[in-house]
Amino acid sequence: MTFSVRRIRAAEWEQVRDLRLDTVRDPAASVAFLHTYDEESAHTDEFWQKRAAGAAEGTSVAQFVAEVEGSWIGTLSVLRWAAGTNDYHDLPVSTPTGGVVGVFVRQEHRGDGVIEALFEAAASWSESLGDAQLSLDVHTDNERAQRVYRRLGFVDTGRRFSAPIGVEIEMTRLVGGRVQS
Repeated sequence: MTFSVRRIRAAEWEQVRDLRLDTVRDPAASVAFLHTYDEESAHTDEFWQKRAAGAAEGTSVAQFVAEVEGSWIGTLSVLRWAAGTNDYHDLPVSTPTGGVVGVFVRQEHRGDGVIEALFEAAASWSESLGDAQLSLDVHTDNERAQRVYRRLGFVDTGRRFSAPIGVEIEMTRLVGGRVQS
């Protein structure tokens, strides 16, 4: 299977919305995403337009998608934190970091190299802007995702966070180098 990975475009807000709604309907959504289908589907078109515009350009956030013949099969977003700022846990950031959120690959494309390509795009983008590492949070019960992230070079930092969906583990990896497959 041949797929490509790229950053979204602002005009693709409807595809951003539709993929997010599919994401939060995934069987693993309850231990993977902080928002439910009901919460996400209640957003207005204006919300999705702003979200897509913000993730399509600039250097503070980017959303990447994997696609096959125009169909979106996976996504992830990167939120950037400069040294000296606070992350979304309100903790101080000492190293410029790209925080990975919203990771999703459609079930029928898992194991096809999509996740590796998405993380490679995220790492390349973050590194090009001066970030030293990628970080992410993963639910303690989401063992499948933890295995994937370890395979991609992420290590458990020892930090734990309480989230609306339960306890999450912080993982991090350097941005340099290629993602392992």
